[in-house]
Amino acid sequence: MLARCALLCAVAAVVALFVPFGGGGVLVVVIGFLGLALCAVGAWWFLAHRGPVRLLGALLGIAAPVGVLVLYLGNGLWRTALSSLALWAAALLCARTALRRPDRRSRARRAARPERAVLLMNPRSGGGKVVRFGLVEKAEALGARVVLLGPTGPDGEFPDVAELARAAVADGADLLGVAGGDGTQALVAAVAAEHDLPFLVISAGTRNHFALDLGLDRTDPARCLDALTDGEELRVDLGDVSGRPFVNTVSFGVYADVVQRPEYRDAKAETALNLMPDLLTGDAGRRFDARVGSTELSAQQALLVSNNPYASPDPFGTGGHRPRLDSGALGAIAIRVESAAQAAELAVRGASSTGLNVLTARRVEVTSEADTLPVAVDGEALTLPTPITCSLRPRALRVVVPRDRPGTAPPAHPISWRRIVGLAFSHR
Repeated sequence: MLARCALLCAVAAVVALFVPFGGGGVLVVVIGFLGLALCAVGAWWFLAHRGPVRLLGALLGIAAPVGVLVLYLGNGLWRTALSSLALWAAALLCARTALRRPDRRSRARRAARPERAVLLMNPRSGGGKVVRFGLVEKAEALGARVVLLGPTGPDGEFPDVAELARAAVADGADLLGVAGGDGTQALVAAVAAEHDLPFLVISAGTRNHFALDLGLDRTDPARCLDALTDGEELRVDLGDVSGRPFVNTVSFGVYADVVQRPEYRDAKAETALNLMPDLLTGDAGRRFDARVGSTELSAQQALLVSNNPYASPDPFGTGGHRPRLDSGALGAIAIRVESAAQAAELAVRGASSTGLNVLTARRVEVTSEADTLPVAVDGEALTLPTPITCSLRPRALRVVVPRDRPGTAPPAHPISWRRIVGLAFSHR
């Protein structure tokens, strides 16, 4: 029924362009696509240039939708455009609902209560969430031993968290946990996987992508501690990039070059904008080749490899989520954009554009003429020797999560109108 409603609304959206408001449908479509193309060109100029051209791009990106609206109003086309847009939105909503995926997230089993849990906490992570939410006191009240991470020695260097985790295991720890960023989470998770110990994620980092995909509460990290007394255990995959573990993503190219800058920590947006022109036009960003499974990609500008695929393409890993963490496959999103025309195509066609490749594989290898490449591993800046290999250890990590947690919504299935037609005329 939903598929039939989707087809009906889609047909009605086309019909609404011509009736009942007296025509003008072709002009509505032409103006709309022209405005979209100009927006894409403006975005490219804004990102890939500096000075007057960047200003012109910003003005074009703002003026294009305003101009479309003025043309619609001035020519009396706004009713036609609005009705068609509303019907098309209804068609997409019905289609996505009809194709909704079943929830195939990892099945949890009851976790045993740990007797000697050791939690590593970084007081500086996430702007001081450890102190703000009283995580140390709450964890100790539940019987856990807390190790605070902080600068040691005359040089103010931070201790090796992996060595601290191994020391805790040698001292008899039966659970390891981390309150910190995703990079720290990955290092301790590798030690937990090595010794087949349960691992507790406490969402005290800045973005907490791993916690998000585990269905944890990112607004109140103290709720993660409930797993110590009322927890469930999940088996998830653990990523590996040239011997270093990762739980979220490994980024090459544009994003990795931005993260390498020392000013990135304090001014992420400003640093990215200042570097984008050189990176996108090829003046600074290093091109590299990649082999994703059996697919060869040459002269790429950006590549994001994720521990399990994201539900929607996100070259910088800033949004979206992974519906599963135990599929045994890497996700790969590669970008190669050379011109404003390709940027416009990327904006209009998304994952179907020639400049974007969305793939899955069990192994990804990145090569370059350079001996080393800058890499961002779970947001941490590194430089690794080439070739660089990404792989997965399927279901190697035992993650303990609270039984009562917010969870994540099942992802929407990519719309396939062929499948919608099949469902609409199915006799089942």
